[in-house]
Amino acid sequence: MSQPASRRLKIGLSACFSHADQERSLFTGKTLQYVEQSIAHWIMSAGAMVVMVPCPTGETARGDVTLAHYADWLDGVVMHGGADVWPGSYGEEPLRPEWLGDRVRDLYDLALVEAFSQAGKPIFGVCRGLQLINVAFGGTLYQDLLTQVPGAQVHRDAKQYDRHAHDIALVSGSRLAQLYPGQQRARVNSIHHQGIKQIAPNFEVEAWSIPDHIPEAIRRNPRHAGGYIAATQWHPEFRSADNSTLDDSALLSDFLQACSRSRTFPFPGHSPFQIRDRAARLLKRALLRRR
Repeated sequence: MSQPASRRLKIGLSACFSHADQERSLFTGKTLQYVEQSIAHWIMSAGAMVVMVPCPTGETARGDVTLAHYADWLDGVVMHGGADVWPGSYGEEPLRPEWLGDRVRDLYDLALVEAFSQAGKPIFGVCRGLQLINVAFGGTLYQDLLTQVPGAQVHRDAKQYDRHAHDIALVSGSRLAQLYPGQQRARVNSIHHQGIKQIAPNFEVEAWSIPDHIPEAIRRNPRHAGGYIAATQWHPEFRSADNSTLDDSALLSDFLQACSRSRTFPFPGHSPFQIRDRAARLLKRALLRRR
């Protein structure tokens, strides 16, 4: 018999943004918030229910619903992939116009991470989600791996997209390595050109790209502060049909088990600083430098 809805995990999924565009023939001049179906179906594959968490602010905002209400109601959140992280979110100016990113989405994502961290609910990040989590807790990024990291391999191929892949090395003794016993290397898809430069305090790297040694998976160390936060630079929801890339099921199971545990034994809410306020300060600082 199918499990009733009341017993299923309710997992939030951060929204992607398509900003208002007067040239768009449909929804002309309207802001769209949406999810890519593969990641929703990936979470649902384990029986969890998925809820997109819309941004509660904007020109059409009404009512008093906040991200904190979603964090209190849901069992965990997955931070979606998508646009570049705006360099101003980690105190830098864009080196090129095409690396400007989406600062509006950054502020929404940072506030969402803070809300779930304050509520003590598990957080899992995918691609941009990994980068955003790292920035949220005090880390920095390379704006472009190919131009800023000597010897960096190509991490994004527009033509191959999710079929573009490379190898990673799992860090011995890490939780990720425990999920894949006896597996020191794996192959994963690669759809990014930004990457972690300095890892956030109290986070650990769990996998590195081969051969250019770019962080590919991170996790907050529970011995230092807070509950479950983990992320991968690759997209586990885009697992290859021929099974040549890493099995995604162990990652999803680990996250959902953490969500299930937090239902029974809630982790004390913790945020090392006001992430949203920090983002606003960095935004102001970056804008002032540009004047």
